[in-house]
Amino acid sequence: MPVLALLLTSAFAYLAGSVNFAIIAFRFKGLNDPRDAFSGNPGVVNVYRQAGPAWASLVLVLDLFKAMAVSIAALCFLEPEQIPLTGLALVAGNRFPCFHQFRGGKGVAGYLGFSIIISPLLAALSAAAWVAVYAVSRIPFIASFFMVGIIAAGMVMACGYNFPAIAGTAATVVLIVYSHQANIRALLAPGPEKANAQS
Repeated sequence: MPVLALLLTSAFAYLAGSVNFAIIAFRFKGLNDPRDAFSGNPGVVNVYRQAGPAWASLVLVLDLFKAMAVSIAALCFLEPEQIPLTGLALVAGNRFPCFHQFRGGKGVAGYLGFSIIISPLLAALSAAAWVAVYAVSRIPFIASFFMVGIIAAGMVMACGYNFPAIAGTAATVVLIVYSHQANIRALLAPGPEKANAQS
């Protein structure tokens, strides 16, 4: 049944998203919780700041492969227009992880990994856009917004221009932008607070 398949796949996506490899890696390494320093985000950029490029690369690769597994499951069991709803569940799990006191990341790396299987060309383009925008702005979350916008376009193109696909994609983008509200406020704030606008 399509609805049952959507519920089960979305539950799998949420649980997969709730596994935060940054938090797990820091525990393994004997470091403090990555949510307790810098931006407070247990994501790749904050791992880079606290543990260096090797650990950040490891977390990124694990996040990408986890998300790719979710998208493969979605492709196997769902109708195309349902797939973006699974992406939403994945990002929601990353943002509100049941395994980590519902204090998670912002879902950008996961959404990139999810899109690699669904729309590989635009996923590659979105990653290139992140690098280019960050090179100019030096603000990670601004680069992430450009990347997420391109991913969203690829998701709708791949899954069909219909209401479920557009709604699931739009909700995912809104959730990711909402997760960056502190960054946005810091960027718009006058004076020294602008320095806190980090991903």
